[in-house]
Amino acid sequence: MDAATELFQKHRPRLLGLAYRMLGTQADAEDVLHDAWLRWHAQDQASLEDPEAWLVTVTTRLALDRLRRAKVERAHYTGPWLPEPLIETREQPDTQAEQAETLTLSFLMLLERLNPEERAAFLLREVFDYSHAEAASILGITEESCRQRAHRAKQRLHDERARFTTNLETQRRLLERFAQALQQPTEANLRALFAEDAVHISDGGGIVTAALRPLLGSERIARLYLQVAKQEDGHTVRRQLRTLNGAPVLLTWADGQLVTACWIECDGEHIIAVHALRNPEKLARLAAVTKSPGGSSLH
Repeated sequence: MDAATELFQKHRPRLLGLAYRMLGTQADAEDVLHDAWLRWHAQDQASLEDPEAWLVTVTTRLALDRLRRAKVERAHYTGPWLPEPLIETREQPDTQAEQAETLTLSFLMLLERLNPEERAAFLLREVFDYSHAEAASILGITEESCRQRAHRAKQRLHDERARFTTNLETQRRLLERFAQALQQPTEANLRALFAEDAVHISDGGGIVTAALRPLLGSERIARLYLQVAKQEDGHTVRRQLRTLNGAPVLLTWADGQLVTACWIECDGEHIIAVHALRNPEKLARLAAVTKSPGGSSLH
């Protein structure tokens, strides 16, 4: 491995962590890193005073351009859009070095509420710990503009996060209860899991069956899963609790095929939001590295 490649690989986890948080899918993040690598390879590296700053700047700007295009594409997406889990690899972002919570799927959903410029400024300042001056230089804007964007983003995220707990044990406990309730579902035992104003969001990408709009209320969500149980009748269904992006996720396999990855938000006692990823294109990478469980439904 030559020196240029070695240096790029050294910074790759941090660059991947930034690009993934910007875009919400591993495929898009890796495409950005590929483009960054091509530019790095063509660059006269001896002329760079700070190679890491150069790499972060290029990666951020490439991700920002890609996110702007993605926002337009997602406006025409069939039904709600959900992020894609990050598959653990040797090149996974170093969650010990960065804030692990900001890698969770629930947090990525919050980031979707920001515009691309706010998202970039927030991540650089609050997650990757660049000063406002450094972040402004990376983004090619004034320091005051960067400060305002980061502040607006932080305030919006704070207001949204106040609604739910990020306690992972509580999330896992409620996901386990949810999976158990699905074994012999009744409207009563399902409704008991959800807050009255709970919301259910599913992403089928227009490829498989999924609600095209969020479902609101515990009654409607319970009835949805009673219908799901009927559809599962006659199929071999296994459910498996895994940790993805640092938080618990419930995987559902039907006849050996991964059909859903589900994560939740909760208020400590009840589930207040369910996110059900059903788009097979987004599940393909996860399915390729995850085996369908046999025997017991929970692992």
